[in-house]
Amino acid sequence: MLLEELIPDAGLEDYKTEYKRQLNRDDILSWLKTAAGFANADGGDLYVGVDDETHTLLGFDRHGADKERNYFNSQVNEHLVPRPDIRIEFLRYNIRNQERFILHIIVKSSAVKPVILKYKNVPAIYMRRDGFTNGATYEEIIEMSIKSQHAEFDTLPSDRLYQREDFTGLLSFFKEHNNGREYTDKALQSIGFFNEKGILANGSVLFADDYGGSKTDMTCSVFSGFNRGSERIVTVNRFHGNLIQGISYACDFVSQRMNHSIIKTDTGRINLDAYPARAVFEGVVNAVAHRDYFLDGTQIQIDMFRDRLEISSPGSFYRGAPFEKTYNLSSIISKRRNELICSVLVACNVMEAAGTGFDKITEDYAGADANHKPYIFSASDHFTLVLPDLTYDKGVLPSDSERLEFVPPRSGTKYDASILMYCFGQARKVTDIAEHLGLSPSSYFRKNILNHLIEQKYLLESKKGRSRYYQTNPNSVRLK
Repeated sequence: MLLEELIPDAGLEDYKTEYKRQLNRDDILSWLKTAAGFANADGGDLYVGVDDETHTLLGFDRHGADKERNYFNSQVNEHLVPRPDIRIEFLRYNIRNQERFILHIIVKSSAVKPVILKYKNVPAIYMRRDGFTNGATYEEIIEMSIKSQHAEFDTLPSDRLYQREDFTGLLSFFKEHNNGREYTDKALQSIGFFNEKGILANGSVLFADDYGGSKTDMTCSVFSGFNRGSERIVTVNRFHGNLIQGISYACDFVSQRMNHSIIKTDTGRINLDAYPARAVFEGVVNAVAHRDYFLDGTQIQIDMFRDRLEISSPGSFYRGAPFEKTYNLSSIISKRRNELICSVLVACNVMEAAGTGFDKITEDYAGADANHKPYIFSASDHFTLVLPDLTYDKGVLPSDSERLEFVPPRSGTKYDASILMYCFGQARKVTDIAEHLGLSPSSYFRKNILNHLIEQKYLLESKKGRSRYYQTNPNSVRLK
């Protein structure tokens, strides 16, 4: 039986059509790149169970067709970022009185481009042209980015149907923060939690009781000192679960491990926590709400140091330029990256629709001195809120770069200030410097990180026995 008997207007393979005998398990790239190419172009139709030369229907029995669909979905979920909008239907036919099926996979043009195929940790971008799928050109990648609709990860459709019983945690959370009111299905649908067909949005899946993917990962750590590179890690806990559990987990982690103090006054004593509970809660909610969920292999980081708490979230501030340390939190205008997730948190009364969470943090630290003021900074791949430990008298000391005064060296690196501060007034070995930075004392470290400071006389070299030592040159670098 031929495909034309099932689909009269079936044509040859072209820029929107491709046929596969089956999903090759030994060469998944051969068909994954087709799906990615369709998504990066104008969409397309992939038929599985059809000979691409003769259009003979090979098909599958009912069990085989279902297995093929599940395999396709699992590989797409694992390797394509962001996941394209895909619909799969079974086309039924009979041959020799036996029921058979082919898969019709409809890949829509992605709202967010480019769709990246990540296989064996190697990313690639494909484009569909004529009857072939090849790597996208530089010009095509630029054009895709420009034409992208900037749709958020959380509003794109998932492949999962809404079942109210799958969200008991979210529903209880809503009820708890809304004086016992129920979160109705109508209210959920009105914010795009699921569509008219009952299909959940990506962001909705992250609230499901059984969510166990990596999109919500958190790493919570306690360090014995002031930085990651040279201090002992006291505790490292890793969280996997849904968003509601994650917020609770992070807040409990900080609450159970932070310091407490007592301040004596003329009228009595005041109990003082290292970090105001409301400030921690607002910081965690902000990190969850504005995280870039397109970034795979990342996690929210909750890091407790001797003098501060850092809450870091993947992705810079949405549609905003990276910025340096900023103490005026109220001046920061953060546009919503995840409209659906924010809408759910607003409905649960744990996030302000007007975005005043930073104002609450500022209020909690209103009486603090200059060294105990919270601040925030944003890089291209993350943003971090820093809450000083109110029980640590010295507060958060300036960073190495803020404590030193020197003309930046040629071919400088991000480690320069830390190296010069560490070696200021005391000679250090290469192994000590590398350990301080949390790096390996490799040839690469010596050649690309240390040598330019030595060659330009920022570090002075000396020798004791067989060991070489390096000390900051006071003629090139001064303390402020």
